[in-house]
Amino acid sequence: MNAVELKGITKKFGDVIANDNIDFSVKKGEIHCLLGENGAGKSTLMKILFGLYSQNQGQIKINGQEINSLTPSEAIKYGLGMIHQHFMLVDRLSVTENVIAGREIVRKGLIDLKTAEKRIKELSKKYNLKVDPRARIENISVGEQQRVEILKALYREAEILILDEPTAVLTPQETEELFQIMEDLKSDGKTIIFITHKLKETMKISDRVTVLRDGKEVDTVKTSGTSAEELARLMVGRDVVLRVDKDEKEPGKDLLEIRDLSLNSSYGCGLKDIDLTVKKGEILGIAGVEGNGQHELEETLMGLLKPDAGEIYFKGQKVTTFTTDQRRQQGIAHIPSDRLKRGLVSQFNLDWNFILGSEWKEPFAKKGILKKKNIKDYGEKLIKEFDIRTPGLQIKAGQLSGGNQQKAIIARELSSTPDLILAAQPTRGVDVGAIEYIHNLLLEMRAKGKAILLISAELDELRSLSDRILVIYEGQFIAEKKDDFDEQELGLLMAGKKDGERNETA
Repeated sequence: MNAVELKGITKKFGDVIANDNIDFSVKKGEIHCLLGENGAGKSTLMKILFGLYSQNQGQIKINGQEINSLTPSEAIKYGLGMIHQHFMLVDRLSVTENVIAGREIVRKGLIDLKTAEKRIKELSKKYNLKVDPRARIENISVGEQQRVEILKALYREAEILILDEPTAVLTPQETEELFQIMEDLKSDGKTIIFITHKLKETMKISDRVTVLRDGKEVDTVKTSGTSAEELARLMVGRDVVLRVDKDEKEPGKDLLEIRDLSLNSSYGCGLKDIDLTVKKGEILGIAGVEGNGQHELEETLMGLLKPDAGEIYFKGQKVTTFTTDQRRQQGIAHIPSDRLKRGLVSQFNLDWNFILGSEWKEPFAKKGILKKKNIKDYGEKLIKEFDIRTPGLQIKAGQLSGGNQQKAIIARELSSTPDLILAAQPTRGVDVGAIEYIHNLLLEMRAKGKAILLISAELDELRSLSDRILVIYEGQFIAEKKDDFDEQELGLLMAGKKDGERNETA
């Protein structure tokens, strides 16, 4: 029997068709992966199922019962629970208070936390969801916060769980723990829909896979009867090379040097006595769970944050006090971790985004007057060279898919002929075809003698591209090696579990 059945689901946002006549069914008691590139319509489809969006047309059936439309509260009554990619938790409240919010047990006018804690402990034990019911959310790890979200759904007696990109902020060990929890839930008869774009995880955990592309269902296959290569082809519409071929290369002279850099941060962990060197023709990878100082390092290096101590040298010149524009003029390119906040102006047309930072310089302007033909010719050249899929230069940047937004940023930054590329989460939220393309571009830059500082949450990406890897934890580098970290070792280090002093074999 199907736990969920969607027939002919169509959802439009203005002229954009996010879901185009999709049929999707999930069997009771299975782990079903919804796979697709960023912008393929995965999250939109699941938000319709959970009542966050209303479909323009199509039918919804839950456990065989036809439902015209849902609100989230009605979806919960039908046994649905959704664990969002960005957790819906209140930091200053306890685990118990977050789990029972909206479902409080009240006795004599007071919330009965004792009874709630007992129920949460029972659920934690049953599904191996290790978490302290009395701990504050702000004091527990990201992996534990995710367990709290799962507990919230189970507390509301969810039988069908939707997990949206659940491994995006987890270490490998936390991912393994999550998969075991999913298996335990499945063994208890729960149904799980797992939204992702990660092929390795899809092959490991799912029973069946439905692939979406451009808002349409491409195929539904048994995981045991397919391969990562076949799923990649279904996602992108062509064969994709999943392996990165990196030539051995002796790096050149030091290009970037950071000495004793420290930063007190009001919104993160800051930085503590950071030292690093990046050489010409080298990719230096920075590994760590998000929130351990990567963002502060990125913004300090680009002059967006001012360090409290330490110095930054580029090409032998001290640039610590340089503005962002001055650093860019010196030859530093920046692929930012937040492409919409730092990389693009979403309401500007694509052609304007291509010339950001150079808009009043030759060849795009003269004496304060823009040269529209030069801007147009340049934009068309970048679209062709970097394979950006767009209806034209006049489309708003915010209307492009995530992968094409990323390509637009990379096109602008790499076309500035930089000497150093700061690539922060360069493949976040993009499909496997775009990942292949971006990886090859970075390796081309390496072959040309460019220095690359790669900050990534994707361990496979770091291990395949980097010549050296530094592990950051709570604003400090705790380990350094050449590219021979194994995934288990990296995961333990990312969680702050180091054995002895910093390992420097580089």
